[in-house]
Amino acid sequence: MMSKTNHEPKLVSSHQITPSPVEWRLAHGWILFMSLFGSMLQAREKPNVLLILVDDLKPIMGCHGDPLAKTPHMDKLSARGMRFDLAYCNQAVCAPSRFTLMLGSHSTSTGLYGLGSHLRKTWPTAITIPQHFAKHGYRTESLGKVYHIGHGNKGDPESFSVPHLKEKVIEYVDPASKPEDGLTREEAMFQNQPSPPGGMNKLPRGAAFESPDVEDDAYADGRVAAETVKRLQAAKQREEPFFIVAGFARPHLPFSAPKKYWDLYDPQKFKLAENSDLPEGSPKVAQKRGGEIRNYFPVPDKTDPAQITKELARKLIHGYYASTSYVDAQIGRVTDALERLNLADDTIVVLWGDHGFHLGDLGIWTKHTNYEQANRIPILISAPGVTQPNSSTRQLAESVDIFPTLAELAGLPTPAGPQPIDGVSLVPVLKDPAARVRDHAFHAYPKRKMGRAIRTERFRLVEWKQPGAPRKSAEIELYDYREDPLETKNLVKDKPAEVKRLRAILDRYPEAVGRNGKPVEKTKSDKDN
Repeated sequence: MMSKTNHEPKLVSSHQITPSPVEWRLAHGWILFMSLFGSMLQAREKPNVLLILVDDLKPIMGCHGDPLAKTPHMDKLSARGMRFDLAYCNQAVCAPSRFTLMLGSHSTSTGLYGLGSHLRKTWPTAITIPQHFAKHGYRTESLGKVYHIGHGNKGDPESFSVPHLKEKVIEYVDPASKPEDGLTREEAMFQNQPSPPGGMNKLPRGAAFESPDVEDDAYADGRVAAETVKRLQAAKQREEPFFIVAGFARPHLPFSAPKKYWDLYDPQKFKLAENSDLPEGSPKVAQKRGGEIRNYFPVPDKTDPAQITKELARKLIHGYYASTSYVDAQIGRVTDALERLNLADDTIVVLWGDHGFHLGDLGIWTKHTNYEQANRIPILISAPGVTQPNSSTRQLAESVDIFPTLAELAGLPTPAGPQPIDGVSLVPVLKDPAARVRDHAFHAYPKRKMGRAIRTERFRLVEWKQPGAPRKSAEIELYDYREDPLETKNLVKDKPAEVKRLRAILDRYPEAVGRNGKPVEKTKSDKDN
């Protein structure tokens, strides 16, 4: 047996051997090379991220059990990972919903409630999801409708490494769909045009739908898909991991989609809303009539849009489905490119709808409510090595959860603000669909009063009151989705125990902050309670 000392290296003091300049440069170069090589390996080990945002998309997809929807590409993405069957936005309107996603913060925590809210005026040092990833070596890019740009909102150029590729949301190809000269109401608002004398209602309306026989790239979503594919091809050649956000506009109004997507459907098979009445006993502040839909012809402009004819209602529903199939095809172009470029196994893909959409249920069209159809959204997550193929969960999920979830999946530090982080990581659920990280979802909508809501698997409670006002001043809604999925009746008087239980959960949340983050003073009566 050899003695131990025969194998121990001898220590040599620094004055015994002095490397020559050539040797020193060689050694230094080798150390530098190994350091860079190690960084390259580390970068390659980080997963890429593709975040797909879809405007106004409710879960009418084949993978969600819709018998009519033609959505093969979203269904295929769902089959690669996990589908969240009870996912909810945090506010059912475009700009605030996208802020909740990017910040991981409820709008009631930030005060970013409106279409014209400016992120950097309210939270100048906020760290968004792409900024968090950029800090850890990612190249971050955005295309299409990512932040809401329009209605006085400029988006957030600071979020991304390279300039944002902006595209149209309101777009027509058929000349009959809009006046020959000038902009429609919605075009003007989305292009941040100043309001004319008398207001935007003085401008003409555009068509609610069109179906020209054109190629997919005639519309913005086709162009966004084509450019996203190019970005993926370029990313394939780089060493740094990518974080790409591709935002699609349809099925946002107008329902402008190529004829071939309209032809996928037999319009006579579309069922009109089973319940077109407002919930019995619902407070006036919670109700909606009119709104965005009246900015499009042939919807009635001056009269109550709830009086839309059955023929027109069926046409609008047809347009929504056709637009969804159109955007599904564009998503397919992108996800097919991931596979073709051999990037799919190294890329986390998330598909998210910014909010839902009323299609005549409760006599309501579009969004801007606290009801189910405006707030339930699709969330699909494919995380190679984490999610099981074709899995689903009834874990209640929120938009704010995407930020901490992506950070954990990528091995990045947990987001810490400086903005409030209200989301929780869904990674335990991605690993085990039966796992639970919360027992409810939270959302809100500001009107004359602030409507804050708790949604459990069975119930939704909405509290309408002025922030800072006494608790007893609130108007309450309660709906039971097991017994009354169509929200026909406010059950607040029928189920007092459930109201008490859910209000106790709501009381754990801080009072909603004022617009643009301004604190709200409590009234004297609440201070004394």
